[in-house]
Amino acid sequence: MTSQQLTPQQDALPGASAQPDELSTHGLDLRYGDRIVVGGLDLVLPGGAVTAIVGPNACGKSTLLRGLTRLLAPSAGTVALDGTDIHRMSARSLARRMGLLPQQPVTPEAITVEALVRLGRYPHQRLLSPWSAGDQAAVDAALERTGTAALREQPVDQLSGGQRQRAWIALALAQDTDLLLLDEPTTFLDLRHQLDVLDLVAELHSEAGRTVVMVLHDLGQAARYADHLVVLKDGGLAAAGAPADVLDAELVKSVFDVDCRVIPDPETGTPLVIPRSRTARRNPSA
Repeated sequence: MTSQQLTPQQDALPGASAQPDELSTHGLDLRYGDRIVVGGLDLVLPGGAVTAIVGPNACGKSTLLRGLTRLLAPSAGTVALDGTDIHRMSARSLARRMGLLPQQPVTPEAITVEALVRLGRYPHQRLLSPWSAGDQAAVDAALERTGTAALREQPVDQLSGGQRQRAWIALALAQDTDLLLLDEPTTFLDLRHQLDVLDLVAELHSEAGRTVVMVLHDLGQAARYADHLVVLKDGGLAAAGAPADVLDAELVKSVFDVDCRVIPDPETGTPLVIPRSRTARRNPSA
């Protein structure tokens, strides 16, 4: 694939006509050493939508997110943001466009919530430039938006799991990007805090029009909160589209090896997966 030179740091992919904040891949291979984890992936993650990436363990979900954010360089193929190869963008310009919440972020020792959130302003800082009123306003707004303003002086490592996750989301918000990527944002949280985090993500999308891409394990939550579903299996694309269009019993069996019924969620009407009990199948009278 050739590219047309735009600037020393940006290449537009030929024929690109992306919507704002649209991520796409073409022939993407991602590997660790000699092991290919994601292979030959062609994918479009629509701008202005919430996309959930789902699939069984070790299918390449988190690896794909690392590739989409340039944390892992492809061994083949491309990742594009609005038609521009992200590996032709400067790190600072990409950070101004794309915010990331990793799966298990490492918290600097003894850092407070506000100090953590202030790190999100790094892409907007210039050498020797002072901390500005605009920077502080972005931090304050992020703290308020995530309900962590009252915790600003608290050490992050003393927070509950849900509070800590909100603090990290506040960091991503302070970065002030229109594209937000979240790697398993509900991991290790109880049901209430899972819903708190997902409701917050939904509000950030609906109120500000942010494009959101998140890796989730729970198919019901993915169908409820996402406009677009990407289903991976063995490092490849099993299905992609609106949850109601792609999530059915045949797909769940093929990808997860689980027999199930898929019914409308009585609360939202979105697809709800009801697994069939293996014990009940072995003991029909139970």
